[in-house]
Amino acid sequence: MTLVQLEYIVAVDTYRSFVGAAEKCFVTQPTLSMQVQKLEEMLNVKIFDRSKQPVIPTEIGAQIIEQARLVLQESQKIKEIISSQQHDVVGELKVGIIPTVAPYLLPRVISGMMEKFPDLKLLIWEYTTEDIIHHLKTGVLDCGILATPLADSNVAEFPLYYENFVTYISKNSKLFKKKTIDADDLEDENIWLLNEGHCMRSQVLNICRSTKDSRLQGLTYNTGSVETLIRMVDVNNGATLLPELALAELTNKQLSKVRYFRSPEPVREISLVTHKNFIKKRMLNALKEEILAIIPKTMKQKKRKDVVGI
Repeated sequence: MTLVQLEYIVAVDTYRSFVGAAEKCFVTQPTLSMQVQKLEEMLNVKIFDRSKQPVIPTEIGAQIIEQARLVLQESQKIKEIISSQQHDVVGELKVGIIPTVAPYLLPRVISGMMEKFPDLKLLIWEYTTEDIIHHLKTGVLDCGILATPLADSNVAEFPLYYENFVTYISKNSKLFKKKTIDADDLEDENIWLLNEGHCMRSQVLNICRSTKDSRLQGLTYNTGSVETLIRMVDVNNGATLLPELALAELTNKQLSKVRYFRSPEPVREISLVTHKNFIKKRMLNALKEEILAIIPKTMKQKKRKDVVGI
């Protein structure tokens, strides 16, 4: 039994395809299939049911793959030990990030990381929260940057900052003359929302549902872009909620439409999230420090803020 064989069966389980697994492992499909078959012959069990499409593990195969993931994670600790002794940040870090955080955080973080750690390879994907958690559990991703808390015992959360939700209100709204607002004030507004699957959509609904009679109007248009929400308010009136870091992208004219909530202000907790058995701690700490270096001090404090659930 070899670590390579274990990597191959984990890849087949992750991508549910021998062809897809071979591509991700940078080998030919016959080579990968042969190594998986050798492992099955050595163990005298069938790890995968090849009659099903997509390929699925057998009952005993699922248990073997689960153990294989643990073995591979433990084997990676050897590299981490060496890296920690050399005080190097080297290797590959696969990061997932939700789309409502990525454009406001990543550009500065990436440039800083590349400058400080030239031997670090960052692979970054934008995914929804559900996809990030799935990919953390299957080993496709090393860590995620997303809104928490998640209430999932299989992952570890490392809070980074607490970002205010602010309202973006049409000049034609009766709320435009207010300096600050309460959630109750939004009960008669048409609120523009993100698509289903975005955690920020759920958080906005949680804020709006705290109104007196839980009335929500105008929730018929959905988009996957915060920038589109802004344009919808500019052109079609109504209101939307934005993450505070998005304000840096607004013009002075647009900033005049922003209103903060009264204390305690609703915020989203943004965290680094890993699988509970994550081992690339030096790389994770480097990423964490780079993020915290560009976050305003006021966002690092939770005091007098109301963390909105997902």
